[in-house]
Amino acid sequence: MINMTSNQRKKNIRKTRNITQKNTTVKYNKPKRILGLTILLSIFLFTLIGRIGFLQFVQGATLKEAAIKQQTTSRIISPNRGAIYDSTGKPLAISASVDTVTINPKKFIIEDKPEETLALQEKISKAFSEIFELDYDEVYGKVTSTNSVQTIAKKVEEDKINQLKSWMEENKITSGINIDTDSKRYYYYNNLASNLIGFCGDDNQGLAGIEYYWNSVLTGTPGKITTSQDAAQDIISNEDENYIPAQNGSNITLTIDYNIQTIAEKYLKQAVADNNCERGGNIIVMDPSNGDILAMASYPNYNLNDPFTPNESLAKDWDNLSTASKSSALQNMWRNPAVSNTYEPGSVFKVLVSSIALEENLVETDTPGIFSCGGSQIVSGVKIDCAKKSGHGFQSLRQALENSCNPAFMQLGAKIGVETLYKYFEAFGLFEKTGIATAGEAVGTFHDIDDVGPVELATISFGQRFTITPLQMITSVCAIANDGVLMQPRIVKSIQNTDTGTVTTIEPKEVRQVVSSETAEQVRSMMESVVVEGGGRYGQVAGYNIGGKTGTSEAAPGKEEEEGSVASFLAIAPVENTKVAVLLTLYHPSESNNYGGQIAAPVVAQVLSEVLPYLEIPSNDTTITTTPTDSYNSLQTISLPDVQNKTISEAQKILEEAGFKCDTSSNTESIVTEQIPKPGTPLLKGAVVKLYSSNNSDRISVEVPNVKGLTAVKAKNTLLNSKLNVKIVGTGKVISQDPIAGTPVEEGTVITITLQEELDSGLH
Repeated sequence: MINMTSNQRKKNIRKTRNITQKNTTVKYNKPKRILGLTILLSIFLFTLIGRIGFLQFVQGATLKEAAIKQQTTSRIISPNRGAIYDSTGKPLAISASVDTVTINPKKFIIEDKPEETLALQEKISKAFSEIFELDYDEVYGKVTSTNSVQTIAKKVEEDKINQLKSWMEENKITSGINIDTDSKRYYYYNNLASNLIGFCGDDNQGLAGIEYYWNSVLTGTPGKITTSQDAAQDIISNEDENYIPAQNGSNITLTIDYNIQTIAEKYLKQAVADNNCERGGNIIVMDPSNGDILAMASYPNYNLNDPFTPNESLAKDWDNLSTASKSSALQNMWRNPAVSNTYEPGSVFKVLVSSIALEENLVETDTPGIFSCGGSQIVSGVKIDCAKKSGHGFQSLRQALENSCNPAFMQLGAKIGVETLYKYFEAFGLFEKTGIATAGEAVGTFHDIDDVGPVELATISFGQRFTITPLQMITSVCAIANDGVLMQPRIVKSIQNTDTGTVTTIEPKEVRQVVSSETAEQVRSMMESVVVEGGGRYGQVAGYNIGGKTGTSEAAPGKEEEEGSVASFLAIAPVENTKVAVLLTLYHPSESNNYGGQIAAPVVAQVLSEVLPYLEIPSNDTTITTTPTDSYNSLQTISLPDVQNKTISEAQKILEEAGFKCDTSSNTESIVTEQIPKPGTPLLKGAVVKLYSSNNSDRISVEVPNVKGLTAVKAKNTLLNSKLNVKIVGTGKVISQDPIAGTPVEEGTVITITLQEELDSGLH
């Protein structure tokens, strides 16, 4: 037995306790670690589940959409823009299918082969620059770009695309070059009605005129094709291809008549050239009964198929203009002055002032001596002249309108008063836009009624020191022609849905009755007197009753050199049951002769002489002929015989016996294949007839000489000396010619010259 002391026993007890505590610690620490790990794992799992739930239920739709976008590719299908037609169905603007060529530059990189990559890039750049006539360096920059897509050429026509496809096939290039269908706007007649129709940009969006105003109707809705692609952006399959067709734009039909528009533009261009109009001119032809615009033209105009190229007028100083000035000049070139520009109408406005006075029963048409004119009138210390310095003496209202007498209308304006004048101006629509459905319509400017003193009232009464648009002027006078009823100008006749074929007609819109039919009839009668007896005599048209009014307005003080005068003539035809009204406005003509009665009236007469027969408006005198009268017996016309399919010698004999001269380089045994002018053309004796055969068909051009101001005989001889023929209309001296001087034409061409007796220069 071992004996232990008390101290030893205590030590053993403590040692045993320590061992027990140690074993207990080891035993209980291990489950705690497992519990901790379990908790951490649970937290991680709950977080992961929460994240998955968040992605699935909260962001699921967004992520799904993003994934679809990554895995799909879309190509836009451009809609066909609606066509624009004239009232007879002639296409004025159409869209045709073309292509846009783009590239994916990364497709031209050959991995780990820089030399082969460079050679391929250079080859592709060279092909593009040659086929599409582009700058090589610019194309090379696109081919070597780091961008995912680059556009090489837009609006490419079929022949160029075929060249590209052939080149790709020859060089075995199957990817990286994209050819997508697009559309391009074409304008059939280039400059015709350009300032009215307007044009489109590269994105087929209208930028001016009808194209801009009706863009939402014409443009349609794009479609698209969506397909799946892999990570390398290659198409997976066509099974999931989604095709959404484009909705093509609607067609619109204008009230413009191609034939009338052509006639109006021809004579407008001639008038601007003949009278050196520095700021050009414009003409409107309108049907008063329904407000239809039959023609609306401005000159200078521009080529709708190349609208960013300056016209002939701008090209003269184009290179000297700054960038800002070039942009401003193009904007001005695209404007439609008949709608967007304002001017002082001058004496044409006296028609409206007359109608107001008659409607208010302040005057009658033929009461003698109610107005007096001594050549000028003093108003509040200001001397205002009449065009006739010696004065017109005592006159009736009819005579005052015939003479376009300013003092008489100043007296009439004072009798009417500004409040009444402004009431009717508002009724005629002069204080607001007409509402014509095209872009850029402006509105005139008038004195505030409280600022109209005696001088302002006097000038307003004869059409000066306020402004309106040419469209406002003709629309208001058309109310007179339409028995006092004002019509809203109509430029678009109908809209056709190209998908369904449904046609929506835009009906004429009556605005209001401005004056009574009795007043309108009286004013029309006075307008006829202006043409028969007064300053509008150059506006006469053989076989038709024409009513009209001349206008010559001066620029505002301080703007004479910049703006110059404005010469105009407004006509209605026939006077009763009027079918057509014409307003010609010429800006800044030569100061040597700027009277509307002398330079504008004869041009309107020429327009009407062609438009009225075209509209099948019967002449009221079946004896009228455009051939010269007996007083010009040396200028009698003969119908040209048909000598085609005869030998040259036979043809010469026939023509010479008929009184004509032959001109040909063919041998006498050759067969005549063509003669100029054509058979049946009425020609003067001594006219030159060009004969052509199969072995000699070369044509010779000559410039038309200037015969303006000559007598008929002198004009005939001048033209014959240039191997040109002549058609004479009227008597007196030549006031215009068609084609105009300087125009290159073929020998034998018939030049139409219009003659008039000289008028008193005081009639304006």
